[in-house]
Amino acid sequence: MAIKDTFIAELSNDAKLTRKMLERVPFDQKDWKPHPKSMSVGRLATHIADNLYWVIDISQLDDFDFMKKQFGPPVAESSEALLALFDRNLAAALAELEKMSDEDFAKPWVVRRGEQVFYNIPKGAAIRGWTLNHNIHHRGQLSVFLRLLDVPVPGMYGPSADER
Repeated sequence: MAIKDTFIAELSNDAKLTRKMLERVPFDQKDWKPHPKSMSVGRLATHIADNLYWVIDISQLDDFDFMKKQFGPPVAESSEALLALFDRNLAAALAELEKMSDEDFAKPWVVRRGEQVFYNIPKGAAIRGWTLNHNIHHRGQLSVFLRLLDVPVPGMYGPSADER
């Protein structure tokens, strides 16, 4: 089995769980935050949907410099826009993984801000950490935000307290 097959299976399965969570985001409260230092629920959900694009950057770039790429804090304006962004980025990420060889997953990926190097890790580890684990982390945050907003939380690895 090729390395990409494991990543494709993992991302495909995880995306089903993530999409269930994103479908619950209450856009009539998209600016709500549990704390002043927190992202808003709309920003967090958009970050999750956007995060899948890292697969493409990791696959196509060997050296990523934050000094050369500007990031803005976009917020989807509706549930439809959020899910469309997620679906588009998922399709693009899966297509990019499909193109990768086993050797590609072993190539180094460097993340820096100018001369300051944060990471120099294999692309496979970067995809797992920067995309898959990163999304799982933020999906957990989103589940807490939903609970605090009294939105029924979908189960991820079995039924949630709202689904029993």
